[in-house]
Amino acid sequence: MWKITAEAICHQFNQRIIFEGISFSLNSGQSLVLTGANGSGKTTLVRIICHLIRPQAGNITFFQDEREVTLHRLYPHIGLVGPYLQLYAQLTALENYKFFAKIRGLKIDLKLFKSFMAKMGLAGRELDELHTYSSGMMQRAKYVMALIHHPHILILDEPTVNLDESGTTLVYDIMREQKKDKILILATNEPEEFKFGDNQISLDA
Repeated sequence: MWKITAEAICHQFNQRIIFEGISFSLNSGQSLVLTGANGSGKTTLVRIICHLIRPQAGNITFFQDEREVTLHRLYPHIGLVGPYLQLYAQLTALENYKFFAKIRGLKIDLKLFKSFMAKMGLAGRELDELHTYSSGMMQRAKYVMALIHHPHILILDEPTVNLDESGTTLVYDIMREQKKDKILILATNEPEEFKFGDNQISLDA
């Protein structure tokens, strides 16, 4: 059982407060949607939740079976997809997978990798360098890298950006599956995607 608690998160840029007093608690089997206009701080809050940046005030804490999880132990359990996260375009999809598996301390599993590539509609493109991918294919590849370690916590920023109808359907299926017994957090302004959150925080408020 996993749990995330956020307590009175506040962040500002150049003395301008972007958001403050953000608090929430999520357990395995629960989900959260972050909404707000462009510039309201959705991506910043996502980065804070992932411990990629530090808030000016407040705390984000992760627990596994009621024990606090240190940062070193946390990252292998998180999957993150966002438009600002880049894969290595001069490497093949397989080389990207091997790199991310190594930094996560995972054993290389080529059968598993190929199954995820097929699931995301990328079968046969495993040995192609990513600069040959379209923007939609690149987004699908990001999901391969984010999901292949079966993360307990999946965090998505603009989850369906650059995706066509079939890609969007795939991502919606992924979100439904994740929220069954794991934790899902997504930042979006797409009303169709609000339904994936058991809870919602609007940064416009």
